[in-house]
Amino acid sequence: MSAPGSPADGRHADGDWRRLDKRTVLVTALVMAGVSVGGGVPAFLGLSGGMAAWQALALVVAGAALLVTGAAAADYVRWRRTRYRIGPERAELHTGLLLVKRRSLARERIRSVDLTAHPLLRVLGLVKVRMGTGEHTGGGESTLELDAVTRAEGERLRRELLGRTLTRPQDDRQDGELAALDPAWIRYAPVSFVAPVLGGAAAGAVMQVSEWFGARREVIHWIGDRFRETPLVWVVVTLVAAAVLTGAVGALGLWVEMWWNYRLEREPGGTLRVRRGLLTARSVSIEERRLRGVELVEPLGVRLSGAARLDAVATGLVKEQEDKHADLRTLLPAAPRAVADTVAARVLREPAAPTGAPLTAHPRAARTRRLRWALAAALPPVLVLALLGALLTDVLLYAAAVCAVVLVPLAVVLALDAYRSLGHGLSGGYLVTRSGTLRRATVALQRGGVIGWTVKQSYVQRRAGLITLTATTAAGTGAYAVHDADETEGLRFAAEAVPELLEPFLARSPVPGT
Repeated sequence: MSAPGSPADGRHADGDWRRLDKRTVLVTALVMAGVSVGGGVPAFLGLSGGMAAWQALALVVAGAALLVTGAAAADYVRWRRTRYRIGPERAELHTGLLLVKRRSLARERIRSVDLTAHPLLRVLGLVKVRMGTGEHTGGGESTLELDAVTRAEGERLRRELLGRTLTRPQDDRQDGELAALDPAWIRYAPVSFVAPVLGGAAAGAVMQVSEWFGARREVIHWIGDRFRETPLVWVVVTLVAAAVLTGAVGALGLWVEMWWNYRLEREPGGTLRVRRGLLTARSVSIEERRLRGVELVEPLGVRLSGAARLDAVATGLVKEQEDKHADLRTLLPAAPRAVADTVAARVLREPAAPTGAPLTAHPRAARTRRLRWALAAALPPVLVLALLGALLTDVLLYAAAVCAVVLVPLAVVLALDAYRSLGHGLSGGYLVTRSGTLRRATVALQRGGVIGWTVKQSYVQRRAGLITLTATTAAGTGAYAVHDADETEGLRFAAEAVPELLEPFLARSPVPGT
């Protein structure tokens, strides 16, 4: 066993400073080796057409060796020059060779400690630790990232930094597991918007890879030969169906990778923890004291299947640049709506979910506005095609007729659905608002978390007696709107939701006889 302060235990001799795990250099070398193989194969095939195979292979191997060695050497320097420590008051990170960076966060301001481990890190027993203050600042100045430390060290840091006591009373009976994976939820993956996106990406990937190997023309000719005697309509239908099927399969695979081993639990001390991931393990922690509510998200396909996703409305949960591929707000993947409401109630420590409370409907004038918007979006393509058809060819007139038959009814249906989705209300200590059609969202926001109201009324809204109220908060997206509510009822709702906040700006009718 190494003595404290020796290099073997990851400490410097000058106190509590620690180093990252040295195996991070091995991880970098292995990753770059994979990149070299992925880029070396098409490079070898391209070079072998103009020189001898052994020469092409030698060039590719030499380039790969240089790439792997250079990356490993650079990461070794980073490892040697990086150290961190968790002091009584601050978490500190020093790194850099020519440009030395010294950053620190006040421990009392740290709100999240998230652990992530891709397959290589998991094999080596390592994790990446990301500490955040929950402040919306640019440049990553509100976070510290340790890449990478042992799994035991990551858990120690998480417990030490988040092991604070809640300032409000808590019910220990509500600690423990709040939700766990039900494999049946996978049926909602193909009906999400991810499926068509993956289908289109797969088609693009086929063309890109064929371009790398100089076979794009052959691929196009092969597809053309398969449909040589097939009418154009059926060609389009077949290709779209193939893309949809590919996207559905891809969505299933992505869901398994992201949500396998999912578990939502509340730890003693008031921390919500989401653990998930098949290949890349993720652990996201949210302190309850920065939780301001929840958002029930129902994309159209998921909603038609009777399901919903649950997101946290909390301070600091924004998608910064380094987290653009990870949704840190999601507490529950798409699950049956009843399950989502139950989990929302457990997360908020409420007997019933505010997201299921009855809401006030909006006036019919709001429906009229949505119908106008829908027709304004659907008619221009029809009119443009009709005009071009009258000037150029009858084919465009047929296209205009098809667009009119498809787009106009679809726009009307979506507008009516958007109107039915509108609603707002109060449920105990929560302000609830709902809106959207392609992505319907029901937000339950703590009334105490509202720090201001923004009141908007356009000329058209004023004539229709409508108003849009936006609740400003330091959590989530920062603002949640009540769209096109009745003017009188909306102002009354805002005044009741947060007493005295809007009161000075309301004009009262004079009392008769005064």
